[in-house]
Amino acid sequence: MPLDEWIELDNQYPQFHHERTTRIAELGTKISQTAPEGLAGAHELLDLLRDYLPARYPSLFRKTDSGIENLLSGEKFNTQERPLQKDPMQIAGSLVQEDVCVLIERPDGQYHLAGGAVCTRGVWCLEERLGMPLSQIHISYGKVPHFKEKLEKGVMNLFRRIQPENPVQRNTWYVIGEDAIDGEGFTVGAGEMDMPVENFYFKTERQTVRRLPRSGAVIFTFRTYTVPIVDICNEPYAPGRLASAIRSWDEPMAKYKGRETFGLLLEYLDMKHDEQAAGGLDMEKEDEVHKYPY
Repeated sequence: MPLDEWIELDNQYPQFHHERTTRIAELGTKISQTAPEGLAGAHELLDLLRDYLPARYPSLFRKTDSGIENLLSGEKFNTQERPLQKDPMQIAGSLVQEDVCVLIERPDGQYHLAGGAVCTRGVWCLEERLGMPLSQIHISYGKVPHFKEKLEKGVMNLFRRIQPENPVQRNTWYVIGEDAIDGEGFTVGAGEMDMPVENFYFKTERQTVRRLPRSGAVIFTFRTYTVPIVDICNEPYAPGRLASAIRSWDEPMAKYKGRETFGLLLEYLDMKHDEQAAGGLDMEKEDEVHKYPY
């Protein structure tokens, strides 16, 4: 990932900024705080944002002698004083649209969650997971299928080997129901077996992993996008690819993601795929046009 693509801001930034700052003020440490062991990494993150944001988005931010100014809101943050007047991760969380976490390696060889600003509605609770190692977050708490046997080694190798000059970006996706948008989890909320197609949403996360050179902490960011399935199906090849991906899940993954509730959804995806094929879309060129999953 090019360094200038690390933090992304778009035309929805004013709305995001208002909601994130409001939620931080209302919920405080439930969604944003820094553990003592994460302070060095959080302070370094603020130093990095102080340089990065004004250079990348000069119309929104200005670097000052003591910190950074948000030109949209008029907020000024002194990021150099110690102690800071505000938790460093609460400052970071109010500056960007992404949710941001700080992870540090302990003597046990595991990377532990040492701070964060997880302000997006419908995402997990930072306070409940603070201090947990990555493996526990995914296995015991998140109950992610196959993490232990298939994913843990790769994730740990990524965190141990990543270098400051080579940040990494990846995307994940889920299908959720309307009543799960503001709640944690990837299934369709109440689990209705015949949920209307209009109530399904495609949820994707853009994730980045970056090591800080001074503290050695790893910064994990993620930005969530939620789009109605009926809108996704207007994209060429999307209905067929999504149906194929859902059917490819093995039983543990299918149960985890609630596929038993996807009956009407799969029928709809098949119908839209057939409509695209009948409308002249060249299925032989699918791989040339889009990358998986759509």
